Amino acid sequence: MNTARPVERLCHATGLLLVLSGLVHLGVFAVDGGPWYGPVSWRKPFTFGLSFGLTLIAITWVTSYVRVGDRLRSVLLLVFAADCVVEVGGITLQAWRRVPSHLNMETPFDTAVSMTLAVGGGVLVVVLTVFAVASFRHRPTGPAGMPLAVRSGFAVLLVGLASGAAMIARGVVLTRTGHQEAAYHSTAPLKPLHGVSLHAVLVLPLLARLLSRSPWSDRTRRRIVATAVGCYAAAVAGAGVWAVLAY
Repeated sequence: MNTARPVERLCHATGLLLVLSGLVHLGVFAVDGGPWYGPVSWRKPFTFGLSFGLTLIAITWVTSYVRVGDRLRSVLLLVFAADCVVEVGGITLQAWRRVPSHLNMETPFDTAVSMTLAVGGGVLVVVLTVFAVASFRHRPTGPAGMPLAVRSGFAVLLVGLASGAAMIARGVVLTRTGHQEAAYHSTAPLKPLHGVSLHAVLVLPLLARLLSRSPWSDRTRRRIVATAVGCYAAAVAGAGVWAVLAY
């Protein structure tokens, strides 16, 4: 793990900066106002900065339990961190320009930003899928309940990535066929599923880590983690059903 430590520090610092950026834009919203929902709002740089920052910190920490080579892990984390910065940067740039960040093909510049965000989303999928596959190929390390928490977190995360890809694909089709306004609104049904699924990889391993400091037996800790996984799966299933019904 020694070769990965500088990378971990860099990723943690980058994640904190992204979280700070999100909080700053919450302050901007409080001062400037405007709509909270819709394709143009201060909500996007706030939520994306917070979400990407927390996810980067979580992935950096959680992958320390995944049995993957130090060099490969370092490279993947660097790519992931850079991609998180690009995604949040593009969304923030467009928020300040007061134009939509995603599915915006109005000008060549807007198209370039939108396509960069889409390609960046693809890179995220590839990197996180590699980590997810590695977690299932070899049992993750860590205290009681951590292997289940890590594997379940990545499994649910893949659901979040799939829902995000579905939103982009549907939006691009509508945009290319001349239904720009419909494209902006087409993502709404999948947003709850997308949001809930993304952070299981932080919540579940964090629970296992906190339980490791409790006086309970390993068996009890595993049961608590398993119960939490079941509850999280139920929440994801509920969001999925709502997405289907509302789509």
